[in-house]
Amino acid sequence: MYTISTQQIIEDVQDLPTLPAVVMEILNNIDKEDVDTHELAAKVAHDSALTAKTLKQANSAYYSTMVKVTTIQQAISLLGLVTVRQIIVGAALSGCFPENNCSGFSHKNFWRHSNLVAIVARILARRLKFNQEVAYTAGLLHDIGTLVLVSKHSTEYAAALLWQQENTATQLHAERHVLGTDHAAVGEALAQEWNFSEQMIHAIAGHHHPERPGAGFLASIVHVANGITHALGPSGTQSYTPPEINGVSWESSGLDQQALDEVLEEAKAEFLKLEQDIAI
Repeated sequence: MYTISTQQIIEDVQDLPTLPAVVMEILNNIDKEDVDTHELAAKVAHDSALTAKTLKQANSAYYSTMVKVTTIQQAISLLGLVTVRQIIVGAALSGCFPENNCSGFSHKNFWRHSNLVAIVARILARRLKFNQEVAYTAGLLHDIGTLVLVSKHSTEYAAALLWQQENTATQLHAERHVLGTDHAAVGEALAQEWNFSEQMIHAIAGHHHPERPGAGFLASIVHVANGITHALGPSGTQSYTPPEINGVSWESSGLDQQALDEVLEEAKAEFLKLEQDIAI
């Protein structure tokens, strides 16, 4: 087996390309509504690659409108600020990691799962009177450490995936057994390197163990959303054994069977729309 040290993780995240300044600004102000949309559009437009990816996704089947979106400002007008900020963040993140370099790992499936967790987290947040955009973003980012491991240790991660399949294990168990670390710990290091908010760092670090002191309520929301996502069936990750939902977090979600059924139905409807866009 392999052992990826804490120092190696630090070097790995420092070696990654940094997110564009406008994306960092969005992430650090994700809970703010008083945003100058013209200023935001102008900042994104300065990054041609980010603009192209954002417009491509804005014109996808999932976000389809009767009008072809040709500018960031037009996208905001047609889709709304919240949606466009989410698209920009997703487009930027997907461009930070090389694809198809790890046997057995699908980037397409990874982003499908991340998007679905984000959708469920947003639904839960609305029910719990929590900031929906913050919850959505945390859901989108919760497994970001996986991409660090995949891009920086592709051979070793392929071995972890194989061990996970052969032993019918959870992703977390396989990573710890084969690599000596896991995607939550690596995600925490990346979130710190990229100067995410404390709330977002704790959510990424604690989404498998929200009961730990200091994890915060956002970690519980993402944790429950992740568990519900696996209950929906195949959503991208190699979940030979799905993660269990912590009892305390489940209680804090306030979901009874009827409410859970409603969340599942709403999430399924959104996910069916998402599935139409094979580019994600």
